[in-house]
Amino acid sequence: MALKLTEKGSHEAENPIEVSLREAFEFLKPQLNPPFSLKVLKEEEYSNLNKAIIFGILAQPHLAEVHIKHLHAIITDGYGFFTRMLIKIVDELYVKLLDSVKIQVVWVAKEMLNVLGVGFDELLVALLRQIVGGDFCEGNLWLCLEMVTLFLANWDCLLEEEPLVLSKGLYVFLRLLTDHCRVRSNPMIDALKRMEVEFCVRLLREQCPLCLKIGRDLIRLLQDLVHVPEFKAIWKDLLLNPRQFGVDGFKDISQIYRTKTPSSYFLLRITPDMETKLRFLLTHVKFGSQKRHQDWFAKKFLGVPESEILLIDIVRFICCSVHPSSEIMQLDILPRWAVIGWLLKSCRKSYIEANLKLALFYDWLFFDETTDNVMSIEPAILLMVNSIPNHIEVTCTLLDFLLIMVHNYDIERKEIVSKGVSTALSALVKRGIVSSLDVLIRCDMIAPVLRETFGKLVMVMQDTHSKR
Repeated sequence: MALKLTEKGSHEAENPIEVSLREAFEFLKPQLNPPFSLKVLKEEEYSNLNKAIIFGILAQPHLAEVHIKHLHAIITDGYGFFTRMLIKIVDELYVKLLDSVKIQVVWVAKEMLNVLGVGFDELLVALLRQIVGGDFCEGNLWLCLEMVTLFLANWDCLLEEEPLVLSKGLYVFLRLLTDHCRVRSNPMIDALKRMEVEFCVRLLREQCPLCLKIGRDLIRLLQDLVHVPEFKAIWKDLLLNPRQFGVDGFKDISQIYRTKTPSSYFLLRITPDMETKLRFLLTHVKFGSQKRHQDWFAKKFLGVPESEILLIDIVRFICCSVHPSSEIMQLDILPRWAVIGWLLKSCRKSYIEANLKLALFYDWLFFDETTDNVMSIEPAILLMVNSIPNHIEVTCTLLDFLLIMVHNYDIERKEIVSKGVSTALSALVKRGIVSSLDVLIRCDMIAPVLRETFGKLVMVMQDTHSKR
């Protein structure tokens, strides 16, 4: 029986990556058993032997040790080609891989970490991206457990060699903890939660400067875990005793608010397949012809109630990581605000709807023209404006949420939030995203109290702008 890496339906063609690896394996099979030839290989011979060994490791677990020794003997590029091929397999094939092959992928990732192979950190990130939020199936929980175990077991090595990968692990496990803490009485998830908490708390307590590289979204994630005792203590120290974290110059949580989160972090909670489909929606689908594409996306990625949690990550990704070019914006392509409006209407749970709105407006609260990108705040204003008059309830609920955030997000630092939102509104008008805010202030379909409160905020914006 032919060896294989993936399961495929009878109507599906074989994946070219798997075909390429198998062909190399079959062609070089006589050379894959000891004693190994140590002759100097040409470039094509080298890449083909790497492919053959990868296939052998993944498809023949009982011979994996033999194959990995062979690999160590022939390496001349610091494992760069080998690791790139593994990343390609994880990005493009992981969902279809046989369970035995997934186990081997994680095993060989650990081997690449042990030898500090070129790109091992990118391989770990690729595996982190395959942990799907809101998915409580055994395979997804297994991958999550394997990765948090790997991070804890290799703490010192990662800290010395690629510390940024630890901050990416923190982002992922904080986000997953939000899901896992809502599950009661599940032994596997309980054990997983304990390890996730151990990793996150240790990093926050011992390596806070590394954690702060996440920027303001670190606070957004920690807020969802304030009910967990260990994080409640961290939250208390962030607010009342920031010097406890031993970061030079860190005196107040507002310093984190002012740090924009790099877009690479938002990719961590979007699988490569989901990213590809979203980017296709936003670059190729005509506005008005999106329904069947959206229905297909929802069926594939949002098919079970638990997957609704992904809506928050998708909105954050769209706002901060998908900034269409001017050429795309001039075409009649499905705009970001319309996709987010569809996602907002897809919410069934009130806490997810609230968190989705926060994800949409989060950069508004601390917006700074010198560091933030106006494209990150564009979808929210266009969604409010373009929902008039046919979907006025969307305009009203978003405007109401924004005003509540201004007054209540952080009462102790209300001035910072008010300034951030005022600066955001000013930037949106100045950059021509909207010609005027009168469309909201003068809309009779919006409740008078909302219009009045928003009008006051706009006046503050105008006063501030005129004094500059």
